[in-house]
Amino acid sequence: MLNTFDVAHAAALEAGAILSRYFREGFTIRNKGVADLVTDADVAAERRVVEVIHAAFPDHAILGEEENAGESSAEHLWVVDPLDGTTNFAHGVPHFAVSIAYMFQGKAECGVIWNPIHDDLYVARRGHGATHNGKPIHVGQQNQMSECLIGTGFYYDRGAMMEATLSAIGDCFRQQIHGIRRFGTASLDLAHVATGLYGAYFEYQLSPWDYAAGQLLVEEAGGKVTTCDGSEMPISKTSILASNSFVHDEMQSIVSRHLLR
Repeated sequence: MLNTFDVAHAAALEAGAILSRYFREGFTIRNKGVADLVTDADVAAERRVVEVIHAAFPDHAILGEEENAGESSAEHLWVVDPLDGTTNFAHGVPHFAVSIAYMFQGKAECGVIWNPIHDDLYVARRGHGATHNGKPIHVGQQNQMSECLIGTGFYYDRGAMMEATLSAIGDCFRQQIHGIRRFGTASLDLAHVATGLYGAYFEYQLSPWDYAAGQLLVEEAGGKVTTCDGSEMPISKTSILASNSFVHDEMQSIVSRHLLR
């Protein structure tokens, strides 16, 4: 019998194969909102993920971005983003991923993030560390923001939330950070924290499927993940601050200042 990690891994690879085919051969796009896109690749990949999971665990709940609205309180919950980075995908930018996490009683037990275009596989299992393409990874050792590259993201909001993010970025630069990066794929941004490329990453609104696997990856790589005000992460839309832990308090003092309440 397959375990949950084997199923998450298999589902991610199969969804990635679907995304790769659409990326090469073409797809259709529709808008869910301002700059909030969905393609037929998203839908096809999520359906395949659901098939793989339910073949092994038919009674498990699935919370996905496109078609599955499983209860976040379910004892056995899969949190799935079949195509994280849809805007990149839609514009031909090969920086996107499949993100799958399995949660038991509200805690992520395993997570898989897979960029099929670059053959980048990030894996975490609770209590067993995190790997990138089979090699153990660990967060960076920067002790202060002035030593860090920082990642961020923008929600689809073009008003107050965007302005808050820009203000926080300005304050980060005033701490003499090395730079800001915004690559548009939250799961891979979290992977960059886990591998030590970023000292920290923040965003003012994400959904569980954006961060569930990446949160576990960062934590198992030795980092820290909270909301921007320092609270424990819920299984719902929220802000996020992920770091190597050393700069967490310094970053939180900035991002909490601009957090919309």
